[in-house]
Amino acid sequence: MAQNETEHLYIQLFSIHGLIREKNPELGRDADTGGQVKYVLELAKKLAEHPRVKRVDLLTRQIFDPKVDKDYQNPQEQIGERAYIVRLPCGPKKYLRKEVLWPYMDVLSDQMVQYVRRLGMVPDIIHGHYADGGYVGTQVARLLGVPFVFTGHSLGRVKRERLKETGMDEPKMEGRYNISQRIEAEEFALDTAALVIASTQQEIEEQYQNYENYDPKRMIVIPPGIDLERFHRPVGGENKTEIAGQLNRFLKDPKKPMILAISRADERKNIATLIKAYGQNAVLREKANLVIFAGDRDDLQTIDAGARKVLYNLLNLIDKYDLYGMVAYPKTHTQKDVRDVYRLAARLRGIFVNPALTEPFGLTLLEAAACGLPLVATNDGGPIGIIGKCENGILIDPLDSDKMAQAIQKPLEDRDLWSYFSKNGLRNVAKFYSWESHARNYINKVEKITRLKHYRRKHIMKRKTKLTTIDKLVIADIDNTLLGDAEGARELMQVLKNAGEKVGMGIATGRRLDSTIDVLKKWNIPTPDILITSVGSEVYYGEGMVIDRTWSNHLNYKWKPSKIREAIVELPGLRLQPEIDQREYKVSFFVDPEEAPNKNQIMRHLRQHNLQVKAIFSHNAYLDILPIRASKGLAVRYLLMKWGLNHDHVLVAGDSGNDEEMLRGDTLAVVVGNYSPELRHLYGKPRIYFAEESYAKGIIEGINYYNFLELGKEESK
Repeated sequence: MAQNETEHLYIQLFSIHGLIREKNPELGRDADTGGQVKYVLELAKKLAEHPRVKRVDLLTRQIFDPKVDKDYQNPQEQIGERAYIVRLPCGPKKYLRKEVLWPYMDVLSDQMVQYVRRLGMVPDIIHGHYADGGYVGTQVARLLGVPFVFTGHSLGRVKRERLKETGMDEPKMEGRYNISQRIEAEEFALDTAALVIASTQQEIEEQYQNYENYDPKRMIVIPPGIDLERFHRPVGGENKTEIAGQLNRFLKDPKKPMILAISRADERKNIATLIKAYGQNAVLREKANLVIFAGDRDDLQTIDAGARKVLYNLLNLIDKYDLYGMVAYPKTHTQKDVRDVYRLAARLRGIFVNPALTEPFGLTLLEAAACGLPLVATNDGGPIGIIGKCENGILIDPLDSDKMAQAIQKPLEDRDLWSYFSKNGLRNVAKFYSWESHARNYINKVEKITRLKHYRRKHIMKRKTKLTTIDKLVIADIDNTLLGDAEGARELMQVLKNAGEKVGMGIATGRRLDSTIDVLKKWNIPTPDILITSVGSEVYYGEGMVIDRTWSNHLNYKWKPSKIREAIVELPGLRLQPEIDQREYKVSFFVDPEEAPNKNQIMRHLRQHNLQVKAIFSHNAYLDILPIRASKGLAVRYLLMKWGLNHDHVLVAGDSGNDEEMLRGDTLAVVVGNYSPELRHLYGKPRIYFAEESYAKGIIEGINYYNFLELGKEESK
């Protein structure tokens, strides 16, 4: 890579769920708007300040919902000189929790590809956050041929084990969290990632190692950063803040030390065990107040069901242990309130507690420590590294309420221990956890994977795709169209090469992928930019043969291959082709034209079996049964939509019946001179040119007939 490219990185960050905005982010509003949102916002801004970065886009969902602010409708929000939040449509307009977003992830992948084309700039790095951002980021990175970086934040396999420990069974986990789909998305992301960024070594060794695609050579630790201008030791007068007044409404003696917890109202945050630890320990109740920030709420009846359950449980426990006057739980808070309450707790010589079942990052731990608070935190993930480096607290088993209470009690009763933890935290957070250090390490690492080929995974394209920049596309059938005349094929390849980078090449064939690759190599045809194979039931891109999963998922509608085989057996003259020629979305038969029913009769028979499919005849010898949504023609039109190509700038060429749907429509079509009689009825139809020349020379004749390679040049001058 040239030096000027290295010094001007374009980075895309994918964070799909949650309510993401720069001004007053609603952290803690629900289970999906927490530390990850804060992390990606700070990361985007800090990376964009780096001198070797030209642009950072933080891509997320666009949301139109009267229950949330109109800010989330804006398609773009600038959050720094070179940093932007980009919001793209994804599924229903309303705000949805992350567990129900999975059906719309492939649509979002297409939206992001179209965004790249509109922007006219392909990213150098795509970084997916959490399982959903990892899944979409992997898709887009494969399509664009750029390196992919993954950060899991919290991992499905770890969550599943923790939920089992709380007594939740598998069906309930699936119903509530779609845990299997999440884990599969994480495996997909790990399989593709050139780099996995974790916050601690423990996260790599004890969490990621549970995955089939665990590869520690591709995993590095870059601790999350902290804004030390906002979070610092207390200064005079801060006990008179607005949040102090709110807390005083709850507490009989607000001057007592504060046991502080800040999290979303989420079962995994384990607030209930902290309340039990406090409620069951007479010393803690006597010596300290308990203050819980558990997100924002206006009306318990209108919030997310999961958060509502957590908050009801919180209120029940407060009532059970009769903690009125000892526990504060404000309904709302701002980011300023959070900063102020850390400092207030430090002035009162309090403790910050994170009792979460799992904690991949622990940004609140860093914020609290930067304000001088000792820590008591779960012995999982980020807290292990933070307390290990900063030497400013105690790790606990989050499921053991008695030991949790004892750990909190120690620094409350031992003033020297409290001071030791407080001073260590202030010093070591500044030393190890600044955003400037994080951004510097990040850029150094990602620059390596943009330069070194061995970082590229085998199934990522070897070069960035042309599809975001091409203006015209030629798509041809293989057998008896592109191939059949070696001299003509060579001439066509030279014509396309001379046309330059703005002209792409695709093939559309009934062959399966491996057969397609073999025959193209045999004829010395370069790897096309697009491969539509198996009669339109599969779509691949470029040298890496990256499959288009959106198209595959689209074809699954009412597809019943086993029932198709059973129904066809009843008809004469049709024999199943070998297993190697069967595909996930194609069932293929040999045809005896003397005995077999005609196409209309076959379709009538299949409909009588309640099968909604498509039948494609070729050369009066082959029959392919496809999903109702599949064909070469539909695949071509899907590609035009996905990659933003004009119909007038796409030329298709074919010779037989399985090309017919591709040849019809608004694209420019060429029927080569050696065409099958099945296409004769198309003669004279608009935008379908019947060439006199055969094979590839017929395609060249069609290109010249339409003046295709010159088309649009005048308008662009």
